[in-house]
Amino acid sequence: MSASETALPTSSSVFVSHKALVYFLSTFVVSWLGAFLLVAPKLLHHQSVPKFTGLLMFPVMLLGPSTSGIFLTWYFDGRTGLRNLLARLAPSRIAPRGLLALLIPPVLILAVLFALKTFVSPAFTPNHFFFGAGFGLVAGFFEELGWTGFALPKMLAASKSWLPPAMVLGVIWGCWHIPVIDYLGTATPHGRAWFPFFLAFTAAMTAIRVLIAWTYVQTQSVSLAQLLHAASTASLVVFSPGAATPTQEAFWYFVYAAALWLLIFILGITGRFGPTTLTSVQTQTE
Repeated sequence: MSASETALPTSSSVFVSHKALVYFLSTFVVSWLGAFLLVAPKLLHHQSVPKFTGLLMFPVMLLGPSTSGIFLTWYFDGRTGLRNLLARLAPSRIAPRGLLALLIPPVLILAVLFALKTFVSPAFTPNHFFFGAGFGLVAGFFEELGWTGFALPKMLAASKSWLPPAMVLGVIWGCWHIPVIDYLGTATPHGRAWFPFFLAFTAAMTAIRVLIAWTYVQTQSVSLAQLLHAASTASLVVFSPGAATPTQEAFWYFVYAAALWLLIFILGITGRFGPTTLTSVQTQTE
């Protein structure tokens, strides 16, 4: 990263650099255009998109964050940037204590679902689709090459605090899922519950993004970010209750999001996050 990027800004309100904006534009264009081209034959013939075709949009969309992250790293930072990215992907960057963060998504999801099953409805009984864990591994590996490998460091370099950039990145990340949002979860299509589900999903993903950013600031490890992303996605795929209606699915996502934000609040007030103010060292990617 250049010296101009590692220097801290004079205002913490500026935390989206032009390089991050270029990344967002590139990622959305590649991902959304790829998803549209996949379903265009159905849409042009006024046919509904089958669920399987809808699910196929997701691996196509993974090209956006991954290729944009790698290409823009080379374009802006050259070979030095690519070597730096590889260094941050090294498993040696992962602190053993950091692996405990991987337990957060499955533990909270199971706690929420068991509570809802007990006190609200048996429809919230957790599923056990363990083969779905593979979806999490693929999503985590490819997406974080861009979200954490490129976008987050550029945003951190333009901010005095890591928390606001993490929250903004989380909202953008949630919106990036819009083309496939109706094919996520088990109660698809969501019908009238589409917008509530989208809001609940984005709230949960923004919280996950804050946790990913927290681990990255502490370790500078893209690999740990990939693993935490994988744990989040895999847990949702594996444990999402198959009997829930679209409205119930939106509801339990809201409860899960609330649990994540409560955890973040507790970590914050107990000092587990450490200082949210960044030093010039923490804004570097080396």
